[in-house]
Amino acid sequence: MHMADALLSPTVGGVMWAASATGIAYCSKKVKEHLDERAVPLMGVLGAFVFAAQMINFTIPGTGSSGHLGGGMLLAILLGPHAAFLVIASVLVVQALFFADGGLLALGCNIFNLGFFPAFIGYPLIYRKIVTGDVTRAKLVMGSTLAAVASLQLGALGVVIETLASGITELPFSTFVMFMQPIHLAIGLVEGIVTAAVVSFVWEANPDMLGGLQGKAPAGVMPRKAILAALLAVAVITGGVISWYASSHPDGLEWSIAKVSGKEELESPDGIHSQLASLQDKIAFLPDYSFRNTAEAAESLQGDASSRLGTSVSGILGGSVVLCLAFLVGFILKKFAVKNG
Repeated sequence: MHMADALLSPTVGGVMWAASATGIAYCSKKVKEHLDERAVPLMGVLGAFVFAAQMINFTIPGTGSSGHLGGGMLLAILLGPHAAFLVIASVLVVQALFFADGGLLALGCNIFNLGFFPAFIGYPLIYRKIVTGDVTRAKLVMGSTLAAVASLQLGALGVVIETLASGITELPFSTFVMFMQPIHLAIGLVEGIVTAAVVSFVWEANPDMLGGLQGKAPAGVMPRKAILAALLAVAVITGGVISWYASSHPDGLEWSIAKVSGKEELESPDGIHSQLASLQDKIAFLPDYSFRNTAEAAESLQGDASSRLGTSVSGILGGSVVLCLAFLVGFILKKFAVKNG
């Protein structure tokens, strides 16, 4: 659900940049005040985990479309909403700058759509309302799933509204929303199931990592470091190998655009759109998670090997960059808070 610049006017893109920047500033202040220092390494590891997970497009049967995890709800549950917003912003910045995944003008929209709704709507208003009192596995699964589905539905609606407000495309609101919401409902269900599985694993392995839960918790025996190592190992395997088998179908947003306009990608206007596209092309050293010459390679074993190598390098390198960036953000904010406390 990474928006491209062609969907947005400079005004809407600028407003959403300001909204997301405000959110980052607010969340940075809250992280300085409230984040447990033990959660800082988790910020980095979960950032890498979400980056890798977003590389795996899964096919939506019977539609010719695919989807990928957003990760915002998982981050909010394990880190709290403020740190989660900073981590998802780190993931999206790295994707846009170095992999040309999502436009630069659209970066503010993408951070808001994938970060704000799970962190500040789905988590406090759905997940926390269900996962309360005596916590059980059933509550965790229901809360995680419903919150993830609702958050992705709101994010998809945000894409439609931002496109409508921009007024520069041929996508009518009613038709666009008719395709966007159902396909992202299917994607949200998968995300909810994965989120519930990871949260349940952490709850059973080390309940203290979820914090503030009441009731009889499982006898967690896995140390925090072991859980971090397990999540990191999954991120490396996912980004380095499983990413080879990602679906080639267009994602839910591209599929919806194609259904409405007949084209998976819309042409960007001249001016700031072309300038930002040119800048992104210069910065992105692994566009579309592959080497630059892969697209020009002939259909051959050599071309396929080059494509897989580019995907693996993208998954591992991108995950490493996100890990370092998210960890560094948390580390600096906590150290700054301690120094000035």
